[in-house]
Amino acid sequence: MSNFLLPAATLWQRELVRFWRQKSRVLGVVASPLVFWLLIGYGSNDLARFYSGSLVLTVMFSAIFSTISIIEDRREGFLLSMLVSPAPRTSLVLGKILGSATLAWIQGLIFLCFAPLAGVGIGFAELLPVIAAIFLISFTLTGLGFAIAWKMESTAGFHGIMNLLLVPMWMVSGALFPMATAHGWIKAIMWANPLTYSVSLLNHVLRLPNAAPGAAVSLGVTAGFGLVLLLACGVMAAQKSARSAA
Repeated sequence: MSNFLLPAATLWQRELVRFWRQKSRVLGVVASPLVFWLLIGYGSNDLARFYSGSLVLTVMFSAIFSTISIIEDRREGFLLSMLVSPAPRTSLVLGKILGSATLAWIQGLIFLCFAPLAGVGIGFAELLPVIAAIFLISFTLTGLGFAIAWKMESTAGFHGIMNLLLVPMWMVSGALFPMATAHGWIKAIMWANPLTYSVSLLNHVLRLPNAAPGAAVSLGVTAGFGLVLLLACGVMAAQKSARSAA
């Protein structure tokens, strides 16, 4: 068990230390969704309607910036040294994902402090479910970023794929318009979109309207998607390790 936990904890700590040396990332990750939310929210006179979607956007931006470290680690040779170590590959992947997910979670909690501006009251009973939901979403989005970054050779290509994939996913997740008002193939895409269930999960725990699908389904899909991504990343790391050894 120590052979599994120690590498994961070490890589988790490394991500936090790296972030501490780049404090400007907090401003960029939190400020962009905050400005977007305020402009759209005040423009439509409904800050509460867009709050959960903007919170997911904050977490998503953080996951994107954090998983870029995988590409940097490959350039610096650190990734290769990880793969040739005797530590379990799933442990290494878990440590990297947990580190980046923790950073996304912290920045999501910072955005949570703006909930009173939207008229969203969070009582003591709702606080723990909200915090847990933000971490689960952070973990899932970081796993998605990890899976994409693992295949990329340049940060420019990584940003291009992220903008092409994640921004449209966010736009049809219920962040901008509810599933009830969607029509045709857009509604079908929303049902198939994992981010739809993340936004819905936040709507449920924050007791906001347009919380569809149901709470149990939203929780199950978000958690299941995160687990599948973790396992998939572990398989990719094992395959890379086998090729490096060969």
